[in-house]
Amino acid sequence: MAYRNKTYIIFDGDNDMWAYGYMKGWKTSEHVDFDFNDAHDLKPLTDQASEETVKRSLRTRFSNAKQVIVIVGEKTKNLYRFVRWEIDVAISLGLPVVVVNLNGTRKLDTERCPPILKGHPAVHVSFKKDIIKYALDDFVDSFVNLEASGQTDFYYKDSIYTSLGL
Repeated sequence: MAYRNKTYIIFDGDNDMWAYGYMKGWKTSEHVDFDFNDAHDLKPLTDQASEETVKRSLRTRFSNAKQVIVIVGEKTKNLYRFVRWEIDVAISLGLPVVVVNLNGTRKLDTERCPPILKGHPAVHVSFKKDIIKYALDDFVDSFVNLEASGQTDFYYKDSIYTSLGL
């Protein structure tokens, strides 16, 4: 199961921290079947850390990751200093990317998705724990074969969402 591997989560820390908090809450609840090993659960960074220090620490976290979740909110596509850099690192490392749309879109959201992910072999899902968990199990396990096929901008059909009760 892919969720047992370290997952690096990329998000807009100013506007979408709440979504990251939800995911961490799902993970810790004994009543919710959702788990991932958070690559960010390492030594915390301080607000005073320089950009160079932050990027060095984030690279260390990437070295422990086997897959990436990109939480896409209203302003994510415009963030270059860290979000774009993190996505670029994930792509260069060949990590499977699960794009999670906060607005409920179940496929590539051309209005909000960071341009670097358009045309990339990532899977796009809505912000619902069951489809995120499904993607961490299904897409991440088959990523190498899908990447080799040259296909991009994956998404799950409505029948998968229905089968998950969504």
